[in-house]
Amino acid sequence: MDFKTVYIFISVSIIIFISIAFAGPGFYYNNFGNDKLDSRLYWFFTDGLIMFLLPVLSIKFIFKQKLSDYGFRLGDLKFGLITSLIFFAVMLPVLFIVSNSPEFIRTYPQGGEQVAHSWKNFILFELSILIYMLGWEFLWRGYMLFGLKPKFGYYSVLIQMIPFFILHKGKPELELFASIFAGIILGVQALRANSFIYCWLLHFLVMFTIDTISVLKQLNYL
Repeated sequence: MDFKTVYIFISVSIIIFISIAFAGPGFYYNNFGNDKLDSRLYWFFTDGLIMFLLPVLSIKFIFKQKLSDYGFRLGDLKFGLITSLIFFAVMLPVLFIVSNSPEFIRTYPQGGEQVAHSWKNFILFELSILIYMLGWEFLWRGYMLFGLKPKFGYYSVLIQMIPFFILHKGKPELELFASIFAGIILGVQALRANSFIYCWLLHFLVMFTIDTISVLKQLNYL
């Protein structure tokens, strides 16, 4: 068996275990307090760092490779920016449509009413989302995707899509279903651009837009 391939599968599983067991809102509620916003800030900052730093340590000290070998580079800047803008333009009207669904209204913003009624809380919350998406995208579209590509080629896109999809459990059904195709599209984009950076920025932009729409609706501006 190929050591690197086996190591990536096992290490990703361990990272997700650590994430679920120690970096979620449940762990915060059980150990620190019951404030919803604080629990989400803890979740996103902690989880983002776990999903980013643990793969980085494996790349540098176990594989002894460069981060750029795992998509931590600008890569094809033109392709990355153009495709990101196209994907976002397609997503924008969809986000406005689904924002009227009861599930969407109940779910976002995940930081609760405190995010909607304080611009400082909103900025802090979105910063936590930015950090979270850095780790989230690097784990799937960086570490796992580029790490498995030498062994599986473009099939690595489908491999990383499966846990990405499963971990959307609990999200609104439409978002859960869409994550199948999002995982594939983002995987192809990352391989073609030779970078996960555009997946990170695109995913953050989508989440920022979702939160902005939901906040504006709560404040009766939309």
